[in-house]
Amino acid sequence: MGPIPTRWKGYCETNDGVKCNRKLIGARYFNKGYEAALGRPLDSSNNTARDTNGHGTHTLSTAGGRFVSGANFLGSAYGTAKGGSPNARVASYKVCWPSCYDADILAALDAAIEDGVDILSISLGRAVAIPYFRSGIAIGSFQAVMNGILVVCSAGNSGQVLGFGTTSNVAPWVLTVAASTIDREFPSNVVLGNNKEFKGTSFNTNNLSARKYYPIVYSVDAKAANATAQLAQICYPESLDPTKVRGKIVYCLGGMIPDVEKSLVVAQAGGVGMILSDQSEDSSSMPQGFFVPTSLVSAIDGLSVLSYIYSTKSPVAYISGSTEIGKVVAPVMASFSSTGPNEITPEILKPDITAPGVNILAAYTKAPRRLSRLIDQRPLSFNIISGTSMSCPHVSGIAGLLKTVHHDWSPAAIKSAIMTTARTGSNARQPIADASAAEATPFNYGSGHLRPNRAMDPGLVYDLTTTDYLNFLCSIGYNATQMSLFIEEPYACPPKNISLLNFNYPSITVPNLSGNVTLTRTLKNVGTPGLYTVRVKKPDGILVKVEPESLKFSKLNEEKTFKVMLKAMDNWFDSSYVYGGLTWSDGVHHVRSPIVVRKNTTLN
Repeated sequence: MGPIPTRWKGYCETNDGVKCNRKLIGARYFNKGYEAALGRPLDSSNNTARDTNGHGTHTLSTAGGRFVSGANFLGSAYGTAKGGSPNARVASYKVCWPSCYDADILAALDAAIEDGVDILSISLGRAVAIPYFRSGIAIGSFQAVMNGILVVCSAGNSGQVLGFGTTSNVAPWVLTVAASTIDREFPSNVVLGNNKEFKGTSFNTNNLSARKYYPIVYSVDAKAANATAQLAQICYPESLDPTKVRGKIVYCLGGMIPDVEKSLVVAQAGGVGMILSDQSEDSSSMPQGFFVPTSLVSAIDGLSVLSYIYSTKSPVAYISGSTEIGKVVAPVMASFSSTGPNEITPEILKPDITAPGVNILAAYTKAPRRLSRLIDQRPLSFNIISGTSMSCPHVSGIAGLLKTVHHDWSPAAIKSAIMTTARTGSNARQPIADASAAEATPFNYGSGHLRPNRAMDPGLVYDLTTTDYLNFLCSIGYNATQMSLFIEEPYACPPKNISLLNFNYPSITVPNLSGNVTLTRTLKNVGTPGLYTVRVKKPDGILVKVEPESLKFSKLNEEKTFKVMLKAMDNWFDSSYVYGGLTWSDGVHHVRSPIVVRKNTTLN
């Protein structure tokens, strides 16, 4: 890579041996907030920018890693890896120890702004959203956007546990990313001696001879003399007798300790493989990097395996594992991905976009990892992880490319380009589904799934300025004290509050429609001159009218305003959210905005 730009002011911490180069141009740590919360001085092990658990390495390389051939995780997903912006410089700001305190987050964001970053990728957040004036991420990212820096945040991983309304980073000035699957899977199936086959999953740690049968034993029948059947059943550390396990595939139950740790217990006892019963209705758990060839099967299939073991004089099995691409429907929303509606400001649709966040291969730390009672000493250069932490840097990387091509675009323009060019269909030409196979909604995926090539040339964008964001804060009733957290100088709110429905966001959400409402949006031409006409998909029970129905743009950066009238049908009494959309098109560009509406059915 060429010389580091002279405008860059960042550096790598000198006290822990992290050296900058032309790719990694910053590595800093922030722990004063953690130290204050702890109430005592930190020891020297905390004064480091080094990544000890792999999360930061994984996310940063996803956003901006260079091309690396032969990348793989224990033989799975073998190929050439690269980040979203492979030619970008990267810098790391460590703020989690493992808790992430607002004081450290704010200090890091201030430093990043001062250092001169162009894009901020933040793969962290709370379990649920909190008011903007109480959120270090919201306050710090506001400063970044004021300085022309796009901030991309993870939506959160509380979807499966807490359900709807769990997206945590919901400020309208950040780009919030949900997680969905890709068309790659890691089957690891079990074939029993009676030729019955059960579908399982695992990363490809399989070094067993193809189609060679091995004896199979239930872990309870191979328990150590001083172990209980309950501990042996889950393959707890030191619960297995090596003389009964050596050379065999061991059947274990899930639960209590990490699945990977169970495989290490089997390996240490001399086992050659493991069949792990998931203890849920289906095999819904993520594949993992086990220490022995493993098949993670459903609880029902696990009972069939156990029945075979006890009904056969000499039970045998083999495990077959591989990486398969293009054989599954994708994207599908991840079950863990946090969802809308926005619990702080329902008029702003969150999340904004979805991107790959399930079983993502990226660079990793080689540091040992603690499981529960045992240590994983394998030095992993790459790992496969899932989470909205993984989907966030996919978008950050693409935003970096957009910033390179369109260096004069505002953060809001880049955000709009990504959102309005997204797709809502899968590779099976069907609507994106959620993890239960039901049709997903904008509360799952926002505007849809990221499409980088389309985002490079969106045609039109919905732009916003710092003044627009300040007026937004005025509209939600922030007082002078609260406003002072976001801007140093006193800000005079408009004498008449601007309706949140008229905030120039790339999506349209009306959470409490009574009768009818008219809202406005403004589009800016960032492409060639052209005539755009509108196409509307009406939400169920809602009449939609757009005026005018066509917009003619004659020059670059020209702006045009249109109105959207929404009216609830008199015979529509459903109080749940309904979904539609509007698309402006000149025949080449398709600028789409989701429409999300809930009718107020409260009787007067």
